[in-house]
Amino acid sequence: MTRLFPQAVDPVLPPSVTSQARDLGPLESPLLWLAFAGAAAAVLAVTVALAHRRRVRRWGISGSIALFLIAAVTAVNSYVGYVRTPSDLGRLLQRGSGAMNVAGTLLRSTSDDPAEDSDPSTASSSTGGNSGSSPAAGRPAAPASGNGSTEVLNVPDPAHGVANGENYVVLPAGYHDPANAAKRYPVVYLIHGYPYGGPRDWLTSGSAPQTLKSLEDAHVIQPMIIVSVDLTANRPSTDWECLNVPGGPQLETYLASSIVPSVDQHYRTFADRGHRALGGMSGGGFGALNIGLHHLDEFGTLLISLPYDDLNDSVGVLGGNQAAIAANTPRRYIPTMPFPQKLAVMLTVGTGAPTDVATAHRIAGSLQRRGQEVVVHAERGFNHTWHTARATLPYMLAFADQNFRSAPAAS
Repeated sequence: MTRLFPQAVDPVLPPSVTSQARDLGPLESPLLWLAFAGAAAAVLAVTVALAHRRRVRRWGISGSIALFLIAAVTAVNSYVGYVRTPSDLGRLLQRGSGAMNVAGTLLRSTSDDPAEDSDPSTASSSTGGNSGSSPAAGRPAAPASGNGSTEVLNVPDPAHGVANGENYVVLPAGYHDPANAAKRYPVVYLIHGYPYGGPRDWLTSGSAPQTLKSLEDAHVIQPMIIVSVDLTANRPSTDWECLNVPGGPQLETYLASSIVPSVDQHYRTFADRGHRALGGMSGGGFGALNIGLHHLDEFGTLLISLPYDDLNDSVGVLGGNQAAIAANTPRRYIPTMPFPQKLAVMLTVGTGAPTDVATAHRIAGSLQRRGQEVVVHAERGFNHTWHTARATLPYMLAFADQNFRSAPAAS
């Protein structure tokens, strides 16, 4: 077995980094849903008091129902942490059409959210994949500033069931500076959750651009590229679990054989396993674990948030194919699979999700018994939500950086 990494350790980070990732956004505050619930109760009380007035009764009941519904939605968001800011809400609304899209545009145009500086929905675009494009084809122009930026790399791969994939590439500060023209960067690939997840989620709910910047500003990590990959197969409502689906999209192959080569083609990367990490949250975490274990020659570090190692209720996507189920259940195959190359793994959980905690320690034990380097990081008080994924992302990136630094130099 080739040893690549030193003993894995859980990074210690400065408060300036951890507070940025843990802090609630204005639309996540529990005060928001409590205010709406209080307003709904007040309107209902007035309606009851003035029930003899027909118009007041009609409008009062409608208003209180609307306010209770808004309170319920904001309460769920406060728990899950999916929409942090008005800018995030604007991006979500822009996925719709008509008035919803217009409302989203207006929200974002009036936002002072610093995330708009690296806005993924207006990012420059280039095309990769099996399209035969040259490395320069469709390349975005270099930004004038030295700040980081976000670009879209479109990777169509119809042969593997993906008509198009919009992969968001978060570049570090100085990437386009002519002084860095010969510099190469390690890459962290992040996978969204399932179902109804998408590649924008790590940039909004996961706050990846802001986290990357805070880590660089604090001189915790060396510059790296983050790629938030699109493994929806253009059907985000389907729980694909990043699998090669019999008779369906081949998402594992798409990531390993199309997205990664396209990123290496279009950007100045270290194109070797020692300088690549693969991560994700929940369903994307399962996918990162499963794909990473299948492709030890391609990824040297795995970053798994909200982990699980069994398909459970998602097993139906494989259509009862027992061979496919066995080959895609890490809990079954880790004890006997070969490990010709060393792997470093970080598993992150919230202490409010005891099942996640137990699962993470089970996976860690299984990998450690096979001689792999594993760290479990627990974030106090959080659950199986975006709060945990966002709060632990700085630790995952710092962990990846530790391993990138120790990897042999490569071109």
